[in-house]
Amino acid sequence: MRREHISDKEAIFLMIIFIIGSSFILGVGGEAKNDAWISVILGIFMAVPMILIYARLLSLLPDMGLYDILEWAFGKVIGKLFALFYIWYSFHLGALVIRDFGEFTATIAMPETPMFVSMLCLMIVCIVAVRSGVEVMGRISAAVLPLLFIIITAVQLMAIPKMNFHFLKPILGNGLLPVIKAGFSTFSFPFAETVLLMGVFFSLKTKKSPYKVYLLGTAIGGGLIVIITIRNIVVLGETYTKYYFPAHVAVSMISLGDFLQRIELSVAVIFVFGVFIKSSVCLFVLSKGIAKLFNLTDYRSIVIQSGLLMLYFSVIFSDNIMQLTSWAFKIYAYYAFPFQVIFPIILLVTVEIKVRRNKKNLLDDSSFVNNKS
Repeated sequence: MRREHISDKEAIFLMIIFIIGSSFILGVGGEAKNDAWISVILGIFMAVPMILIYARLLSLLPDMGLYDILEWAFGKVIGKLFALFYIWYSFHLGALVIRDFGEFTATIAMPETPMFVSMLCLMIVCIVAVRSGVEVMGRISAAVLPLLFIIITAVQLMAIPKMNFHFLKPILGNGLLPVIKAGFSTFSFPFAETVLLMGVFFSLKTKKSPYKVYLLGTAIGGGLIVIITIRNIVVLGETYTKYYFPAHVAVSMISLGDFLQRIELSVAVIFVFGVFIKSSVCLFVLSKGIAKLFNLTDYRSIVIQSGLLMLYFSVIFSDNIMQLTSWAFKIYAYYAFPFQVIFPIILLVTVEIKVRRNKKNLLDDSSFVNNKS
């Protein structure tokens, strides 16, 4: 099978879209209310140590993805056990993102269309993208992100007349604890979810590329979320936390006279591309993991089956949008903590030990040969 490659630029763009994904439309840091933007910044700083760990793992073992690193570090048996955890996590996260999309279309965009129809259409596109390979996903990200930047900039400028920056006050009026809790939630969703990108960034150019991709991707993606969160707060005020889709509501209030209205469709465009890329990444990592688990030669042979199973689980995952958002914002951060923090730290310690031991053995062997000669 031909080795797939992705450039640093495409990887950065892919990561930015993965980060903004569903967080753009769902909003983040709602527990902190008008201090949500501070929680986002705090979440970014919380994520920096973890993204450095992800980048370190990829730089220590270039040309290896997540599952290859797990097998190299722990051996085939224990490595496959850890692989099972990440197979489940990518499956679960992908289903959650697809369900977010379904709830948005059923609630806002197409309320008369069955939710399953929109989710099925999204999954078909994701299956096609994943079967085409990570290179195609990277090119799509590189082509789409400039358009998303233009839309975001235009909407921000048009929102200026509706902004009231007094809604940001009082800063820390509810105390520091809600900000910290919301910061931890923001750390988990969306920044630490980039642990799954270790299964995608397996063929970057140099050993420094993972650091460049992770740091720039997190900085730009996080910066965009901060800007959007501030806009939502200064437009919606105290009602910011009362909406399931605050970005859509905030943009729906923007209009320029009678000739430019209904620009909330632009938010829908960003959301569709975001969930498409994020769902595709989850499906890609899921398919690669199953192929590794069962020693299949090509992950593409199980993409369709994996995608349909993910779609089915997204349907039965929750009964309604209230259960979905409650789980996503109150439980998810604690549920995802082992996948995002504990397992990567264990993996890094193991890899560091094995890499240093291998280097020491090589030095000992070389010195033995030199002495013998």
